[in-house]
Formats: sequence, C-alpha cells, structure tokens
Amino acid sequence: MAEEGVSARSIRRKIQSLRAFYKYLMRRHGLKSNPAAELSTSRMPKRLPTFIRPEQTEKILDGDFDHNDFIELRNHLIVDMFYSTGMRCSELMELLDADINLGRGELKVLGKRNKERIIPFGKEMRELIIDYRRLRSETTGSDTSVHFFVRPDGRQLYRRLIYTIVHDTLEGRVSASKCSPHVLRHSFATDMLNNGADITAVQQLLGHQSLSTTQIYTHLSYRELLTNYKLAHPRAQKSGG
Repeated sequence: MAEEGVSARSIRRKIQSLRAFYKYLMRRHGLKSNPAAELSTSRMPKRLPTFIRPEQTEKILDGDFDHNDFIELRNHLIVDMFYSTGMRCSELMELLDADINLGRGELKVLGKRNKERIIPFGKEMRELIIDYRRLRSETTGSDTSVHFFVRPDGRQLYRRLIYTIVHDTLEGRVSASKCSPHVLRHSFATDMLNNGADITAVQQLLGHQSLSTTQIYTHLSYRELLTNYKLAHPRAQKSGG
C-alpha cells in the first residue's frame, strides 16, 4: 500500500483494524496467535499548526466596529484577547471578571491541570475592557458579573458560541484554512517567536508543560523565513542548468 501511495494515516488505520480483528478471533474463536501483532505502523507526519498572517490579523483588529454596541464590542474583544494572550477557548470561557487586573495590565488564567498563569496585556486592550464592562452593566442590568464574557442576559458563554463568533469574524478575511480560536492561539505563538520572543517565555504564556510542545512554532517561524527567502533573494529564484 505504501508503494502504491496510500497515506500513512490510512495504512495505520488498516493495520489497527487487522490487529483488532485477530484479537477478536483469539478471544472468541480459539485462534492461538495474532499474525498482525508484529506489523509495524507507519509514522504519522507531524502537521504544522495553522496560523494567520500578521497583516491580516492587524487589519481585522484595527477595523471599525460600533463601540457602543454590546455584541459587537464583546465579539471584537474576544478575537483580540485570543490573539493578544494566546489563551485556549476553555480558558476564555471560564475567565472570571475578578481575574482581570486593569491596574497591573494582566489577567489570570486557569489552564490545564488547574494550573494558573499570568498573562500581560496592553493599553489598547485595557481601554476595550473598560468599555466592555460599562456596556455589560448597561445591557445585563447588573454592576457585577462572575464570568467576564457573558451573553446579553448575563449568562456565561458556551464553547460553540465562542467558536461561531471567531469563525464569523475571520471567515473570508484571512487566508488560513481554519478559522477557530485555536488558530488565533497558534498565530499568537508564531508572531511572538517571529518577532524575537524567547521560546521559554512563549512556553509560559501558552501554559505548555513541555518546551517540546512550544518548539513546533519554531518550525513555523523557519518555514516563514524560508518562504520569504525563496520569494525575495535573487539567488534563490535563479534556476539551475
């Protein structure tokens, strides 16, 4: 199958099916051994994360929207916060109002394995947060809120709604193959590294337990450099022969 060009994923799935079938025969029909047990599975190629080009992200975040409309401001802030902090969808959904410190310009995130981390944010996001809290109070009719991001009736956001907000904001405006919150997280990490951030700092901001998880973004950075080199350098464009 490999010689015929069948993908590693398909070969792996067929081998796993064979193993499961012979295990069933051993368990139910007295087969003495599993002839598929020693078959080696093909190594799966590592997929590089999808990311959005920085100029496209900037165009979206610098675009016009109604600062006095609760839904528009909230949705814009959600996209901005994903890209500016690199947080996961579940982390943004569970973000508490008390976790945001405007004075220090930082927010507290509860990540995987209940591990807390602190992420800084800039002055522009600070102003958006102030405007959002004001509109949230006017819209929900309450001066207090447990969760930071809520619906007009004050209830917490849910994962599917957050995904839809991000997808609808990005679709048709970016060249990325996916338009999801995780793509904005990938874009955060890639742009940080491309602009000279230390990889251990990016690891801490993302909440990765292992540095090897963060290192995949260095491959993205190299791919971007290689693409620019091939497009721009005269010697790279020169054909041989």
